[in-house]
Amino acid sequence: MAEILAIKPVAVEGPVVAQLDKGVLRLTLANPPANALSLAVMAALTAELERAKADKAVRVIVLSAAGKVFCAGHDLKEMTARRTDADHGKAFFAETFAACATLMQAIVRHPVPVIAEVDGLATAAGLQLVASCDLAIASHEATFCTPGVNIGLFCSTPMVALSRNVSRKHAMEMLLTGETIDAATAKEFGLVNRVVPREYLNQIVTKYAQTIASKSSLVVKTGKEAFYAQAEMGFADAYAYTGRIMVENMLARDAEEGIGAFIGKRKPEWKDE
Repeated sequence: MAEILAIKPVAVEGPVVAQLDKGVLRLTLANPPANALSLAVMAALTAELERAKADKAVRVIVLSAAGKVFCAGHDLKEMTARRTDADHGKAFFAETFAACATLMQAIVRHPVPVIAEVDGLATAAGLQLVASCDLAIASHEATFCTPGVNIGLFCSTPMVALSRNVSRKHAMEMLLTGETIDAATAKEFGLVNRVVPREYLNQIVTKYAQTIASKSSLVVKTGKEAFYAQAEMGFADAYAYTGRIMVENMLARDAEEGIGAFIGKRKPEWKDE
């Protein structure tokens, strides 16, 4: 990794702040104190992701949060207030969970990689947010949990992302006990890629993002899409599918350029095509 510099804190205003620098779009949750996923926050984050799809300058997305909590999950106060509705909140609850599913799928299906920068607590749908990202880097102070079972609401939707990141035994341990795990355990489980000192978190994530941003965006997009597609297939179908993808990739200009640069021992010049 390149030299790591001291972090310069950035002032933000909610609910989601977007900052683009050198191909890296940083989306910061700024809905203190819990950065809860209210309908408004989920709508704002989904809109920023959608907007980024049309911006060719965006090559990597970093999802971070302002304050001491990364994300405390759904806004339970907002949801509880709707129990006075004629249907006891059923329609609102359905709308909330549907919006959450849309957001999580938007991350997974996004054409550019999404990296979670986690400092503080990521709980329930907040953990789901981390698990939905392509990479996750956490500070030593980060903690994670799916505590729904403790309040009579099993974390069924967070379970979708969680169970696709960690082993079944580890997922069930978290879901059934509702206990909080530290960052080291999250790394051991496979929920995060790296655990780093808080003072260097921002700089390390930025370095990862800039490294990925320096690659051909066409190749990265192709690879990310293929990764998730083949993961849902049977063994033989996955090989047949990825074989076709590699043939198409080999015919791309950037593959020709990259291989030629490797053979010629020079730096490739990507055209993203």
